[in-house]
Amino acid sequence: QVQVVESGGGLVQAGGSLRLSCAASGSISSINTMAWYRQAPGKGRSVVAAITRDGTTNYADSAKDRFTISRDNAKKTVYLQMNSLKPEDTALYYCEATVYYGGSYWGQGTQVTVSS
Repeated sequence: QVQVVESGGGLVQAGGSLRLSCAASGSISSINTMAWYRQAPGKGRSVVAAITRDGTTNYADSAKDRFTISRDNAKKTVYLQMNSLKPEDTALYYCEATVYYGGSYWGQGTQVTVSS
């Protein structure tokens, strides 16, 4: 099994930055991809960015040029650096770890609120 714990959310003004962290534990070697999702009030959960085991990254259109996903293997942590934040980025941000043998593991989420 894999456990993931998110941190780093908070309240920031529009134009500001935040860095989210997702710490993984458990069967780390079984993780294929780690991704950040977000869910705004009244909306569904959508992917923001993902990074595969070989370092390939993908971004939602809304995140391109503003957000950067990265990882620190030694710390078993994936980061989401968010710059130029907008009020529409306000959401609960979740980390997901998908594993080779199928299935995925989710954290509890970290709240990001961007004020105008």
